[in-house]
Amino acid sequence: MARTSETASKVPGVEPEGSPESSADEPRWGGRRIAGAIGGGLGVLIFVTFLVVGLANSGGESSIGDALADGERPPAPEIELPVLFAGDGVGPQGERVSLSDLRGRTVVLNFWASWCGPCRDEAPLLEGISRRYRDRDVLVLGVDTQDLSDNALGFIRQLGLSYPSLRDGTDGAQRRFQVTGLPETFILDASGRIAFHHIGPVTNPEQITTPLDQTL
Repeated sequence: MARTSETASKVPGVEPEGSPESSADEPRWGGRRIAGAIGGGLGVLIFVTFLVVGLANSGGESSIGDALADGERPPAPEIELPVLFAGDGVGPQGERVSLSDLRGRTVVLNFWASWCGPCRDEAPLLEGISRRYRDRDVLVLGVDTQDLSDNALGFIRQLGLSYPSLRDGTDGAQRRFQVTGLPETFILDASGRIAFHHIGPVTNPEQITTPLDQTL
């Protein structure tokens, strides 16, 4: 090996290994290779981190709509709210009620607000459903959200509603049920699972009574 190196040093234009010029370039190119490797490693690390976070976020609870579309009955999110207006065995006013307290009853859960025009239009239809199915252990239950309590109570009295409503003062129940607009209505079976979801106002009682009969 020493001989080969010595021979190379005698060839014009060829620098032997370990020459000063070769040694001077080595740290420079070596540093670039190290920096490139570190940069590439950091890029991979950042990509993997975003991938893991994305999978973690998407791997949580699937949406209620997706589950229903797949023919499943997802469990209703647990909520506990104060009673805004008592009725049908729910109350008195101010008492906190959770959905788990209502297991054994089929619940028509309606998210509404007093400022919502379509909510005002559908409320008499929900009142009719409440009266019609009361003897079949069906509870129509309102959830007032994004609203003022006094306005909500005025809404109930003005329309002569008898079914109870809960007060979602923080909008937390609305978020847990993935409500995107008002009104929206859910049917929960007696075991507390979501059997049906209606987006938008109820304009015909059969929009609720047909899936309600199927649930019962």
